[in-house]
Amino acid sequence: MERIELTAGPIEYEDTGGDGPVLVLLHGMMMDATLWDTTVADLAADHRCLVPTLPLGAHRHPMRPDADLSLPGVARLVTEFIDRLGLGGATVVGNDTGGALVQLLMCDSAERIGRAVLVSCEAFDNFPPGLTGRTLMATGKLPPPLFGLFMQQMRLRVLRRLPIAFGRLTKRGDAATARWTAPVRQRPAIRRDTVRMLRAAAADTRFLLSAAEHLPDFQNPALVVWASEDRVMPPEHGHRLVELLPDARLVQVEDSYTLVPLDRPAELARVLREFTHAPATSGTFGSG
Repeated sequence: MERIELTAGPIEYEDTGGDGPVLVLLHGMMMDATLWDTTVADLAADHRCLVPTLPLGAHRHPMRPDADLSLPGVARLVTEFIDRLGLGGATVVGNDTGGALVQLLMCDSAERIGRAVLVSCEAFDNFPPGLTGRTLMATGKLPPPLFGLFMQQMRLRVLRRLPIAFGRLTKRGDAATARWTAPVRQRPAIRRDTVRMLRAAAADTRFLLSAAEHLPDFQNPALVVWASEDRVMPPEHGHRLVELLPDARLVQVEDSYTLVPLDRPAELARVLREFTHAPATSGTFGSG
């Protein structure tokens, strides 16, 4: 992992290098860059993939005390990351809350984005999403030490697989979810960051409704990828997003929950490759 110092603090990221189309891939809450490992291993053959670990609960380096850890603040951090590394015009991809961040970028930093990909993510009024999201927001009300005690339970697979945890997010990715809970269980500074982030998120749960009003202004190609068995992000939201975006297509992925990069990484890599290599005109890539 490489590391860059941004205004909010240090951000680790993977950069595969290369001269192919540039992808910036964003993860969700209580996750890190490893969400994308298998998909990136496939795409790196003909793409440059950059995957930051954002301060969303599984990061390893604490942020500055005055850092804005609201989701709009984290979106601005992604914009700074893109600017500092000269990634303007990249395809920006987000899954889970990473897709919410992409929507914010599409509204506020559209000039920096070449193409956008939303993979089974929060949209419209679905924030916090489902039982998983509501539980996480509720635990964020706890003081950091008690939040840490709650998260200690995530060491047990049987509890990680519950609907209130990761059970409805992934069919096959339990090894990854076990790793993601380690920083917040082990480091008080990360617990403090995470509680700040969750409380800021809970203070404004309608931000995606506001973002949706501006999505029709995003004129660049967009791809919406949705898990057909998603039980946290309503599949009808994928259709609604495509209806709002002027140049967008929907691809549905079978045999997957929300975290498509864990459940169907090869299929997701195939769909992303088709999208990035298609000409930048409407109707040029398949609807799967």
